[in-house]
Amino acid sequence: MTATAKPSAKPVDLFSPEVVADPFGWYARLREEPLPHTGTLNLGTMMGGPDMWLATRYEDVLTVLTDPRFLTNPPADSPLADIRDGVFKAMNFPEDLIPWMANKLNTADGEDHTRLRKLVSYALTARRVNALRPRVEKITEDLFDRMAEQGKDGSPVDIVEEFCFPLPVTVICELVGIDEPDRAAWHAWGNAMATMDGPKIPPALRECIALSRELMARRRVEPKDDLVTALVQAQADDPGRVSDDEIVGILFSLVTAGHQTTTYLIGNSVLFLLEQPEQLARLKAEPALWAQAVRELQRLGPLQFTQARFPSEDVELGGVTIPRGTPVAPLLLAANTDPRKFPEPDKLVVDRLSVANEMHLSFGKGIHRCLGQHLAYQEAEVALHGLFTRFPDLALAVPRDEIPWILRPAFTRTKTLPLKLA
Repeated sequence: MTATAKPSAKPVDLFSPEVVADPFGWYARLREEPLPHTGTLNLGTMMGGPDMWLATRYEDVLTVLTDPRFLTNPPADSPLADIRDGVFKAMNFPEDLIPWMANKLNTADGEDHTRLRKLVSYALTARRVNALRPRVEKITEDLFDRMAEQGKDGSPVDIVEEFCFPLPVTVICELVGIDEPDRAAWHAWGNAMATMDGPKIPPALRECIALSRELMARRRVEPKDDLVTALVQAQADDPGRVSDDEIVGILFSLVTAGHQTTTYLIGNSVLFLLEQPEQLARLKAEPALWAQAVRELQRLGPLQFTQARFPSEDVELGGVTIPRGTPVAPLLLAANTDPRKFPEPDKLVVDRLSVANEMHLSFGKGIHRCLGQHLAYQEAEVALHGLFTRFPDLALAVPRDEIPWILRPAFTRTKTLPLKLA
């Protein structure tokens, strides 16, 4: 027999400084309380939103991500229909820019989602990503050369700025088709979004919208082997298949998602491995384990949760009934550290996960599973294996407690990571 879910008297604010500063501890406590939990994803002036249920245990999060009754948009007759617009209105975001902030690939349901996903998937297949590997390795080596020059006199090198950020943003820009002169603007956009720098986001967004339209116009007359060309050609073949605005939205979705998470993953992973020398020694002795190691490192972050889902009908979850249209937030990091699924979940074990069955939920599951997972794994593997091979004596240049962190909801990452290369 199930009970009907009721709001908690003390909802958990996932944006509170306490939770942001210690997500592992908070999620562990929430996970062991009676399920499901309620909380507010948005409190204060940064964002404003409704109370929502928090799915924290692995099996419950998996259900929310894969059960077709959980949609990425609330029912049309729901008072939460403008939930995403409300977030940006609370930030005093310009009204005309709010529609551009939606991740078109992630927020679409049904046929719209299938249509958009098919348009993009060709560029991110495992075969195409594998063919890109030599280029990823070349970009990586060029960045290593620049780092070696900067650190040749023993000076510390901030690998977040010099390596973790430029590698994935360069790769995704090349894959998508963003020309070299335009990339600085996309870098600025990515930095503004990564730090949620409110004043910088609107002008950066406007510039990238304009650049996207100019890029589409160029590819219509000068096609290349990139995603933008494929999209405008698909539109030319069938004008109803994708609109100009949808192409711009796709570019924003891919460039943002295609570099942020990978940037954070690489930086955090370097720190994790330096702090666990026995695991790093295993990887140096058995380099074939790197493919498994990046999956284990992805399990531990940096992404904490993903967008809310809305049941299209009353759904049982965790022993209670979630009413139709009630938002449910899947806490990915809580699921990935659930001891019911992962023994000693807080411990880094580089060969814990297999390539064939990685088990973690960091890239989601089901129809909204991240299209860029193959690319992210490849970049992280090339980056980390290459870094510890090229610079085997890599070490922190400052005490561990002096490394600054950017603690914000959804992501936890190193702001800078100064290292001695030798």
